[in-house]
Amino acid sequence: MLSIKSALAKPFAKRIYKKVQKWANNPIETQNKIFQNLISDAAQTQFGKDHDFMSINNHKDFTKRVPIRDYEALKPYVERVVSGEKDILWKGLPIYFAKTSGTTSGVKYIPITKESMPTHIEAARNAILLYIHETGNAKFVNGKMIFLQGSPVLDKKNGVQLGRLSGIVAHYVPKYLQKNRMPSWDTNCIEDWEVKVNAIVDETLPENMTVISGIPSWVQMYFEKIQERTNKKVGDVFKNFNLFIFGGVNYEPYRAKFESLIGRKVDSIELYPASEGFFAYQDKQDEKGMLLQLNSGIFYEFIKADEFFEENPKRITIKDVEVDVNYVMIISTNAGLWAYNLGDTVMFTSIKPYRVVVSGRIKHFISAFGEHVIGKEVEQAMQEAINGTDVQVSEFTVAPQINPISGLPYHEWFVEFETEPNNILEFAKKIDKSLQKQNSYYFDLIQGSVLKTLEIRKIQKNGFQSYMKSIGKLGGQNKLPRLSNDRKIADALKPFSLSK
Repeated sequence: MLSIKSALAKPFAKRIYKKVQKWANNPIETQNKIFQNLISDAAQTQFGKDHDFMSINNHKDFTKRVPIRDYEALKPYVERVVSGEKDILWKGLPIYFAKTSGTTSGVKYIPITKESMPTHIEAARNAILLYIHETGNAKFVNGKMIFLQGSPVLDKKNGVQLGRLSGIVAHYVPKYLQKNRMPSWDTNCIEDWEVKVNAIVDETLPENMTVISGIPSWVQMYFEKIQERTNKKVGDVFKNFNLFIFGGVNYEPYRAKFESLIGRKVDSIELYPASEGFFAYQDKQDEKGMLLQLNSGIFYEFIKADEFFEENPKRITIKDVEVDVNYVMIISTNAGLWAYNLGDTVMFTSIKPYRVVVSGRIKHFISAFGEHVIGKEVEQAMQEAINGTDVQVSEFTVAPQINPISGLPYHEWFVEFETEPNNILEFAKKIDKSLQKQNSYYFDLIQGSVLKTLEIRKIQKNGFQSYMKSIGKLGGQNKLPRLSNDRKIADALKPFSLSK
């Protein structure tokens, strides 16, 4: 029998679906409108005056006046905002700073404004409503939902509230979901990730969990603890659990492990949120890619990844993007980020409507020998090697081995297996073959005997968790880079390696 809550969800979902279709079917007009609104709203800010926003009429004008900046380059403006100055990057002061840890910048303070905050909330809500509209499944709204996230305890910085994005978002759970939401406020405030996960297990075990959400690597830790505690599959403990919502990393390398932990398949929704904006979400269960949010106060530009480091790379709008090309995504937002390089690379899987997959990070690649290997390629290679086998991988990362003790250099894959392959050398060859097929530079280096076939270094159980803990990045929004162009992570993983 349908409850009032799930009965009401369906007409609401239909209304939102129609609303989304309206802008998704008019993408260029939608983005032009966003662009014009951003420029006019920020014309009197310090940034707008410095870059002559009053004389910007189109994208061409914008590219001439506003150079691409990463956080480091935008920092002088951000620091003025953080110190309490108004009207610097956007009108007035932000309502929050989302605190993130950058690799080069130390702590980053990303402004969130009263205009940008609702777009984070609406996108997350709409992802669930579009799933209800497509599948007709609304039963889960009657059960308990868990969102594995950072602490909602916020500090203050010159009058502006400060915290992790997931902690900020915790303050915006709608009233009608408050009773359904897990964990409790007190448990959510626990800072130590391992203590927190154990407390979450205690709280959720007796409950009717229907939706579980979070970064896959951290949800996996929660599932493993459930299994350890009960000696049962997660799907048997939570019989009505049927929707997994995730973001932050590609789910495919985790899928087999998750299905084994759950004991059955469950539907999933992929999200693409960041402190800088909520960029995309999966709008169809059977379509690859996530619907790019073109009506969320964000104006998008794209630069071909292989041209990005050239002197003056071409900046294009969605009007000119192509499917299956690796682009660096540049954003301008109603939180006051202008021609901002987020560091992510995306590929379009469709342009009617505009759907993307996250292909990696512009800084996370391997090109120690000119091979230009990216995150999407190593993930696909691993996936192809796993397909049709019983192999399950918990986590992995890749680094170049430039100075081997003997023989040719190679790519070194650090892999934590849940279920190992019968023949590790054959498994490595499968991955290598897929990588050669995807990447012509890598193919040429292998064929030309510049590199030899990759090698796999096995990591002990929970080794990656131990590594993340050792660098103070266990849990929350922290993610392990899928690949790196140096040996920093590789060297730090030595204590957790099973094979020397």
